[in-house]
Amino acid sequence: MSQDLHIHTTFSTGDSAIVPEQTIKLIARTGHARILGISDHLEYLDDNVFPLYKETIQKYGLRVGIEINSHKWVKRALELDVEYYIYHCQNIAKDYRGAEKLLQSEKPLIIAHPMVMGTDLNKLPSECLIEINNRYVWRDNWSQKIGCFKNRFRFVLSSDAHQPHWLNQSIARYVADNLLIKETILFNN
Repeated sequence: MSQDLHIHTTFSTGDSAIVPEQTIKLIARTGHARILGISDHLEYLDDNVFPLYKETIQKYGLRVGIEINSHKWVKRALELDVEYYIYHCQNIAKDYRGAEKLLQSEKPLIIAHPMVMGTDLNKLPSECLIEINNRYVWRDNWSQKIGCFKNRFRFVLSSDAHQPHWLNQSIARYVADNLLIKETILFNN
């Protein structure tokens, strides 16, 4: 696989799906993708934790991202030195405005699992990257809900791994292949 930028670790302390084995060190060692990025939940990365989070990710040569739950966290996200954003954009005006603010940073903005979040892709700027991930894409009619946007957006394939055995993109790749969507690679390495 070329890249996987939506991976969680034990830094997402309040996420019950995370297992103790899901460490940055283990993810780096598995090497399941050429480009790996960690994007733990911002709400667990306070001022005391974020420096260690970033240092640990960089120590293993991985990309530094964060996952932002909603517009309520956008201001805080913009204050942090990360390379990309994973964003939950629900179908509310404030979340769409949050996406626009994040885009102004000129860092890649990946809209996470839009079908589960109820995101209306018609309301997003075309500069957003749309995620297809293993965890949620199979729960809905992906052909109908994503297929009609394949010429408007670029797409990123992700695992959204919370546990070591989730470190793959088989379902995301199946969906992309069926929709004739080419994955957008964000970083060279």
